[in-house]
Amino acid sequence: MSREDDRETGEAAARLRAAWERLIAQLQEAREGIDDPKRWPPPATPRNLAEGYRYVLGFLYGSLSRCLGPTAEFPYFVRVIQPLNRSTIDNADATYLAAPIDGRHSYTIRGRAGDTSAWRGKVAPAGRRKAPHYVIFQTPSGYSGDSGSIAELAPGTRANLDVLDSTDLQVDEDGRFEIHLGPTRPEGYFGNFMCTRAVKTRKNREGQDVSREYVAEFVMLRELFYDWENEDLLELFIYRDDRLGEPMPVYTPEQAAKQIEDAGLFTRNQVHFWNEFYAVTLEAYGGKNGAPSRMMPRNDFNKPNAASLATAGGMTTNIYSGGIYELDEGEALIVELNQPVEPEYIGFHLGNMWGESLDFANYQSSLNAFQAHRDPDNVLRYVIAHRDPGVANWLDTTGHREGYMAVRWAYSHKPKEDWPWATARRVPFADIDRHLPQGTARVTPDQRRAAIAVRQEHVQRRYRQH
Repeated sequence: MSREDDRETGEAAARLRAAWERLIAQLQEAREGIDDPKRWPPPATPRNLAEGYRYVLGFLYGSLSRCLGPTAEFPYFVRVIQPLNRSTIDNADATYLAAPIDGRHSYTIRGRAGDTSAWRGKVAPAGRRKAPHYVIFQTPSGYSGDSGSIAELAPGTRANLDVLDSTDLQVDEDGRFEIHLGPTRPEGYFGNFMCTRAVKTRKNREGQDVSREYVAEFVMLRELFYDWENEDLLELFIYRDDRLGEPMPVYTPEQAAKQIEDAGLFTRNQVHFWNEFYAVTLEAYGGKNGAPSRMMPRNDFNKPNAASLATAGGMTTNIYSGGIYELDEGEALIVELNQPVEPEYIGFHLGNMWGESLDFANYQSSLNAFQAHRDPDNVLRYVIAHRDPGVANWLDTTGHREGYMAVRWAYSHKPKEDWPWATARRVPFADIDRHLPQGTARVTPDQRRAAIAVRQEHVQRRYRQH
């Protein structure tokens, strides 16, 4: 080995060690989000602390999956949220995927789905394996939370360049589809296309028009499952058009150091951002300046609102409503979802105070409109309680005395009026039946076990590693 080789090896070793030490320091700062009051953690209990450490490790896991592998030159889809890193008050029905891109270049996504009848408002033939009930692609100019501060929620800091959902996705008879992504639509092309670069104009605080160019950094995908027993994931392949068939460059110390540093930075910033978002934006632990009102009220729901930067992004076709349940052992919460205009998707989910969805494989902590029983008046009624009341639409708190409630109504075309809404009413557990209509669907313990078995099988299949 020459002296030049020795020098380069020494420089690489020093740089990589420095990156590693920075990673460790960033993880220590992320850990502060568990119990440092300045980082807005939930109130400490033995379970909250245990889940807090899991929460931080989950963001590390998610950051590693983002950083170690896919690049904008050689992208592929990774799961950004899954049971190992539940976060951001995630949707139990959704598989969240992302692939890094550089919106100045052109990309192609090839895919294949099961039966897509639901995408056109129809029912699949009996015995057919089905596509996810609802699918949506987005091309955002950034990733929520990466800055580490809710200052990133200010208007104009990020933008979604384009949206394509399953109601508009062109699919062949055998379920195959192709999506082209790029700064401009190719001339004469009328197939699936998503824009990745655009100039957007908005008014600033002084009322002046301000223009800014936005470039997509990711293509994000949500696959929403309704019929957990019979719906399957999409098959997906993404590539940058000018790199298809080329070998990926060999790994370098510079690339490794950046990945190590980014993994630590994203972990720290995501923990700090979401803690601040829950405490300050959602007012989960009290209103601003001691005010009694909160954006996320206790045992009630806030006014429905559309996804935006103010909600830290989210699925652009969603109308959201949320609150926090707070129940003693002898209490229950009866929730009613009203939707005058039927959406493409309705989901209702519980989460802990870290914003992790409750275990949705082994507990019935979520129910979408396909899984739930709907009453003749078109209202979806749920009972949230710490123990099983025998009601079919029971949501299990898994023992959490308090936690998030999240409702999602997905509309490809949002109604101009007659928006959906949610209500909640706290009642004694012994009086649940008095507050439900006659004919409320009930289940036996054996039927409950069978429903959990369906959930367990689906979650293993959705997140299979084999």
